[in-house]
Parts: sequence; structure tokens; C-alpha cells
Amino acid sequence: MGERKKETSSSMLAIYSALFLILTFLVSFSAARELQSQTKEQTRSPNRLGSSLVFPVQGDVYPNGFFYATIYIGNPPKRYYLDIDTGSNLTWVQCAAGPRAKLLKAPNNPYKPNNNALSCKDPLCAFVDQPKNFPCEASNDQCDYEVHYADYGSSLGVLVRDSFTLKLTNGSTFKPTLAFGCGYDQEFSGQFPSPYVDGVLGLANGKSSLVSQLLGFGLTQNVIGHCLGGQGKGFLFFGDDFLPSGLFWAPKIPNSLNYYMTGPVDLLFGGKTLVAKGLYVVFDSGSTYTYLNPQAYQDTLALVKTALLKKPLSPVKDGSLPICWKGVKPFRSIDAVKNNFSPLALSFTNTKNVAFLLPPESYLVITSHGNVCLGILNGADAHLGSLNIIGDISMQDKLVVYDNDRERIGWTSYNCN
Repeated sequence: MGERKKETSSSMLAIYSALFLILTFLVSFSAARELQSQTKEQTRSPNRLGSSLVFPVQGDVYPNGFFYATIYIGNPPKRYYLDIDTGSNLTWVQCAAGPRAKLLKAPNNPYKPNNNALSCKDPLCAFVDQPKNFPCEASNDQCDYEVHYADYGSSLGVLVRDSFTLKLTNGSTFKPTLAFGCGYDQEFSGQFPSPYVDGVLGLANGKSSLVSQLLGFGLTQNVIGHCLGGQGKGFLFFGDDFLPSGLFWAPKIPNSLNYYMTGPVDLLFGGKTLVAKGLYVVFDSGSTYTYLNPQAYQDTLALVKTALLKKPLSPVKDGSLPICWKGVKPFRSIDAVKNNFSPLALSFTNTKNVAFLLPPESYLVITSHGNVCLGILNGADAHLGSLNIIGDISMQDKLVVYDNDRERIGWTSYNCN
């Protein structure tokens, strides 16, 4: 493949942080006071220097199947755990919007609206899908939304505006008023991470997303990124203050329905066997597993099974995932079994020497029964059609960056923990 992966140590983040703290110290005292007053007046956006946002992330691929960030909303601010989702636009939290609200179990109390619903004449209302039963018929009607997720259900609610308490990397606090969904009716299967989260943090680049709304304040550059650690921790960031060197970049497909889509790529098995060519893939942190279109999935599965014929593994039924194997004795970690599997790679055909590597640990899961399961699934089972999705399992221990300013997606190996 000729690709060179540059391993970035965890100390890089500390070095960048120190550099920016020094630079921030050099900012004049009057500018610093201006930033502090911003939390009260909100008449101007913060100074750009050091104005990135960084949120700690927790979660895992197995057994929970999600990663979440902690967000503070309202006045006084209240805590909410939100599933980070680069595959959708709208941020929503469960909402106590009446006695008939249909809510899921959640770690925090539901959000309580305070006469802050958006009306249908609000410009943002045009950028959400409205429910068939509650369409906008008059400009003064409240703006209801309905968002559907391909693999696990939907959320129905009303758009509201409230303040978000955001801590910037330069030490200041900013409290912009942002629009989000007040979800009063959730219809989800058991795959939704309840009771562990309060809603979804939509991070795609549509007009209704927090990414686009924050851009309107001049708060950060139009760049976001995440690092999902295989050991259960990580971080999410808005802005470009902490981008390390050594990132591999691929162009984002423009006008791809607000998805972070790139390609075309050729899917290779074992570094040389062509599985599928000309694929387009979506980077989606809201998806636990990686999905391939039906033909690419069947071809990949056939190669994996053929390579295991002479290995000490045999097929087994395990309720966690559809394709699993057992060993002579239960496996305790991926390290104990990964040498039996070959790496996969997404090789970018129009970008020289750039590939997204999937070593065995980026597509395998060890279950509670000690079996090893394939974390690549058939997109047809999730009603994805021909769409190919790179999910959390394949983005673990990588820093993934979505640069909307330059229409590109970047990545590199990283110590996310």
C-alpha cells in the first residue's frame, strides 16, 4: 500500500496545550476582560485565540455500544449525557413537555421547556423534518420535528432555544443560545443506549446542527474531531487549535446530504486481495459497527471465513453479533486472537498513498462469553441500501477530523485514552 502511519503520542496534546496557554497569556488585559464579559452580554463572539472546545468522552463499542459527551444546557446549567453522532444533524434531549410525554430511562432528569419553543416562521424550522401529524400550517405554530435513525428508531419533539455553557480552551466561558430538539416522544428499540444517555448530539454539518450554529457566532473554525479510546475514554473537540501533524487527509464528497462521506475507495483484504472497488464511505460516530453494502459484505465475509479454515477457530452462535467464532478456550482480549485475522484497508483511488487501515482490532469484538465476533455488518440488515458506514469500532484509537472549511476528512493513530 505504501502508506505510512505516524503514531502520535499522548504528550502531543499536552505540548499543544502548553503552547496555546503561553500564547493566550500574551493577549492584552483588555481583550481578556472582553472575553469574560462575553459570558454575561453575549454581544460579541470570543477572541479566536484558543477558542476551541474540548469535551471528555466516555463509552465503548462493547458491551454498551456508544460514546457520549457531557453537555450543560439551561440557566442554571443542567447536565446531559449525549450520544455523539456525526451521522445526524439535530441535537435533542429528552423533554418533560407534558403529562403524555413518552420518555426512555435516562441518567439525568428530562429537560423542562420554559416557553422557549421555536415557531414555524423561525428560519431554522425549515431545516428539520416535520412530523406528518404536526406539520407547520401557520407561521405562529410551534416547530415540531421528527428524526429517524436507520438502525434503531425515532425521536419526536419540538425545537427550542436555550443557553449552552461552554468552556473554551483559553479559560473563558461562553453561553450562546442555541436551538435543539426537546424530545417528548421516543420510539426506540433495545439498541438505543438507554438508560445511559439523555439524547443525541448531532454533529453533521447541516444548518440545524450545533456545528453550524456555533459557526454563526464566530466561536470556532468549522472543524470538529473525535478520539474514541478502546479503553473507554476519549475526547471530542470543536475548532482547529489542537490538530497534530501526521494526519492523512481525503476529500469530502460535497453535497452528500450533510454526511461526512468520502471516496472512492477500494476495499483490500490482507493488503492485496481486492474485495470491492469504487466504494463511498460515511464516517458515522453514531453507528457502533461498520456496515458494508450487501455485495461488499458477502465478499468480505467469504474471504474472512476462507482464511480461518486452518485456524483453531470454529463457528459459534453468540447473541451479541451474527458472525462469531470460539477458540479452544475463551478469549480474554483481542490480542489473544487477532493474529488469526488479516487486516483490511480502504485505499483511496484518487489520493496517492492514502488509506484508512482496519487492523483486526478495528473490526473484531470479544464478547462476554469469550468468543470473537465480526464487527462488520450487512448494511441491508440496517436498511442502509448501498451506503457503507465506518462506525465506532473502526475509528477506535484514531483521531478523526472533519474539516468543513476545507471539505476534507483526516485521521491518524492516536492514544485516545
